[in-house]
Amino acid sequence: MFISRIVKIVLACALLAGCGESVTRAYPSRILVVGDSMLATHRLSDLAVADAMEKTLREPVVDRSTIGARFHYALPISGQAGLNITKQYVPGDWDWIVVNGGGNDLWMGCGCMVCDAKIDRLISEDGTKGTIPGFLSKLRSSGAKVIYVGYLRSPGRASPIEHCRDEGAELEQRISKLSELDRGLYYLSLSDLVPDGDASFHAIDMIHPSVKGSTAIGQLVANIIEGP
Repeated sequence: MFISRIVKIVLACALLAGCGESVTRAYPSRILVVGDSMLATHRLSDLAVADAMEKTLREPVVDRSTIGARFHYALPISGQAGLNITKQYVPGDWDWIVVNGGGNDLWMGCGCMVCDAKIDRLISEDGTKGTIPGFLSKLRSSGAKVIYVGYLRSPGRASPIEHCRDEGAELEQRISKLSELDRGLYYLSLSDLVPDGDASFHAIDMIHPSVKGSTAIGQLVANIIEGP
């Protein structure tokens, strides 16, 4: 029942958050962010991952990530296209596109239990087939470099998504394989970001990042964009 309440809260927040920033031809940005709540959390207070990127890079970033977003839905979504991560992308003169996602497909799509078919649909074992590789290929064909951001790991304390650990690790291992095939695709693992027993990188729900967590993630992404 606890997890059910959290799911309802997440969906309600998604409706409030909409699909992130709109994009106009006059918007002076070369960086686009798409994904789910790991990126979107704290956006209303200008403390999300994209905000940390802006502060580090000292340039604007378009953030269209949305709380509750997924790659797949059992039923069509009406009125909230931003809940589908692939629909968050808009063509533009992007140099960099930052992406995350897949966690909600596993948590809300199959309960992180019987998820083999769900993971295969997202990305094949060799990393070359599925919705995620297809989407990233589309982004890369635009000429942009792509950074795929992994998820925060549990700090070793109770979390509603603790049972998703193995499924999440498998998903990210496959994305890592894909990144090895394309020099313009960067996989940013967050597996070593959170020290064991340190809850300060997580919000009180132990799912989403705290402001500290969002800031740290944004700085890591910015470091890749800035280069060595």
